[in-house]
Amino acid sequence: ANAVAEETNPVRATWRKPAQHNHPNDIMKFSIVALTGLVSSATAFAPSSFIGSRSVHHRASASTSSLDMKYKVAVVGGGPSGACAAEIFAQEKNIDTVLFERKLDNAKPCGGAIPLCMVGEFDLPESVVDRKVRRMNLVSPTGKEVSIGSTLQPDEYIGMCRREILDKYIRDRAIEYGAECVNGLVTSIDVPEQHKVNEEPYTVHYQEYQEGTSVGVPKTMQVDYIVGGDGANSRVAKAMDAGLYNFAIAFQERIKIPDEKMEFYEEMAEMYVGDDVSPDFYGWVFPKYDHVGVGTGTVVNRPAIKQYQKAIRDRAGDKIAGGKIIKVEAHPIPEHYRPRRIQGRIALVGDAAGYVTKCSGEGIYFAAKSGRMAAEEIVKLMKGGTRLPSQAEVEETYLKKYDKAYGPTYAVLDVLQKVFYSSNGAREAFVELCDSKYVQQVTFDSYLYKRVQGNNPIDDLKLLGDTIGCLIKGYSGAKPDAVFSNPVESQKRI
Repeated sequence: ANAVAEETNPVRATWRKPAQHNHPNDIMKFSIVALTGLVSSATAFAPSSFIGSRSVHHRASASTSSLDMKYKVAVVGGGPSGACAAEIFAQEKNIDTVLFERKLDNAKPCGGAIPLCMVGEFDLPESVVDRKVRRMNLVSPTGKEVSIGSTLQPDEYIGMCRREILDKYIRDRAIEYGAECVNGLVTSIDVPEQHKVNEEPYTVHYQEYQEGTSVGVPKTMQVDYIVGGDGANSRVAKAMDAGLYNFAIAFQERIKIPDEKMEFYEEMAEMYVGDDVSPDFYGWVFPKYDHVGVGTGTVVNRPAIKQYQKAIRDRAGDKIAGGKIIKVEAHPIPEHYRPRRIQGRIALVGDAAGYVTKCSGEGIYFAAKSGRMAAEEIVKLMKGGTRLPSQAEVEETYLKKYDKAYGPTYAVLDVLQKVFYSSNGAREAFVELCDSKYVQQVTFDSYLYKRVQGNNPIDDLKLLGDTIGCLIKGYSGAKPDAVFSNPVESQKRI
């Protein structure tokens, strides 16, 4: 079980560099994003076609072999964060890149919304976008509906994706660049006691799966650097003692509805707020390729998630009536950064690092961005594969740049969640505020392009008054929130 999966004289597949991709340059998921205007001044189902098309051989790491061997980087997790990191490492010909993914057709439970800027920045083809959403219905606890999206230009949209399609595309591109993909589950990592001060390699223990079998073959591999993009239940985070974080449970059902009902969701998504669908989040109906994703999430009352899921189905009502549930999925979502995101020569990205925004639950863009940003900084520090970066160097580059760019966004959305998801009265105010064209314009622009847009001080002052008025009105007519208690479950962390 502990045999090293290495070969003395491996035959490495020829590295092919595809045509260069241009990457122009910042969820607030379609609707929640609208709240940024209040604080903007503060800041395919088949396994990879590449798997099995060529042999994957693994060299010994540079630190334990002759001087002419390359440093080896292991990227654990083949979602957006891991795949985006792997494609950067793979383009450096003096670094051996190995990408671990346990399930190559994984359909992660996810709303699937991506901002327009991600399509261009990450050179994504339209084939990964199932629907171009240009309208959103926001529904308050009392049933008041506000339609938003009128400020969008004809060529602007929110992309709705299935994760099994998006993830596969980015992962395949990393493989095409030269990354070696291992279809396997990383079970543990041996971390040398002095890994922060020397170059002793890490030993990755994993179960490798062969096509047509469900039982993995235990293997090990020695590597010089590890990037953990393996999600909320990260084995890499556990191995490096990254610390625990609080988490939400996201629950989603994929529902196939009649074609005539699907027409309503051609360019439309819906979001429902109220303590019946979630005491601290929201429920959604997001269009996919030939079905809708209907889901909800919660941090504070996770044991009641199925109760909230039934409520979102009931709230959607006739619009999804007669539909057939084709898939049920659930997944933990981090609520804040890990206490430690870098230890020695191990770095975390994406959900493993805690890069999901509160209030909106957006994670795809930030996962991809953090994976790319971390890999770019590490590659620069490795200077053509001639050295390994220290913990301090990666903290001063990757972490500092990421936190400077996106830290304010996480802080602002944390405040907004506390203000507007605290009661039904606040949720009523939230929906009413989103009827403002100014809020929609500024916040959609901020979401679509991930940069704060220019603001109008006069309109900002007016918005402050509107916010106070909406809160007073919302609290005066809202029903009291249901009382619940789960003192044990609420203390759980992962």
